Amino acid sequence: MSYIENMFSNQGKVALVTGSGSGMGVAFAHALAKSGAKVICAARRLDKVQQVADEINAAGGTAAALALDIGDTESVTNVFNCAEEVFGTVDILVNNAGQIQFKPFPDIDDEEWINLLNVNLTGTMRMAREFSKRLIALDKAGSIINVTSVTGMQTLKNVPCYGSVKAALNQLTKQIAADLFDTKIRCNAIAPGYFMTEMVDWYFETEQGQAEVARLPSKRIGDVKELEGALLLLSSQASSFINGAVLPVDYGHSVLLA
Repeated sequence: MSYIENMFSNQGKVALVTGSGSGMGVAFAHALAKSGAKVICAARRLDKVQQVADEINAAGGTAAALALDIGDTESVTNVFNCAEEVFGTVDILVNNAGQIQFKPFPDIDDEEWINLLNVNLTGTMRMAREFSKRLIALDKAGSIINVTSVTGMQTLKNVPCYGSVKAALNQLTKQIAADLFDTKIRCNAIAPGYFMTEMVDWYFETEQGQAEVARLPSKRIGDVKELEGALLLLSSQASSFINGAVLPVDYGHSVLLA
């Protein structure tokens, strides 16, 4: 293995990717498996993550599928227990699970607001907290990677709840890193721009969505595979001195909005 390959290798590590039944999570799970990690694919729909795990195993990687609802504390605890039984202690946590909402501010109701908070922010906190407790008890190193958004860095219309929650997640990332400075755990975030996934593809087919794409510096939507480099950087030894960072992967989208 060359020096570069070794730096970005996750050989011997166990990675847990939430929301890995679709979209970015699928790409993350495959990339981590290719870098040598044993991957736990986790999401609410077990059939979806089982399919991803089967694909990874068929390609020569190592993966298993577990059901997970990050909105439920017991489910979070259970997924780490099961992951340890299958592959051992989780070394890499990718907090990718989340929901999006396109709605003008005056039209948001309390239930929608609370649900988005519980999944996108509190759910991520639950996962990072359980992950951290277990590694601290073992005095073991680990990497937390939160998936935030360009909408948490700059204001965009019609995503007031989603953008606010992602901004809070950016701050939570920094706070987790600061509070864990005395441990061997690092916490960073990837802030994607516009990427084509099942969750938002319908939007970019609308007139408003097409207008948004036309304004982008890239003039196109990102391919989820273009997130893999940032993921492998933050998960591996290559980022051993990167902590508390929020890395935009948006071809300058956030710069344009600044």
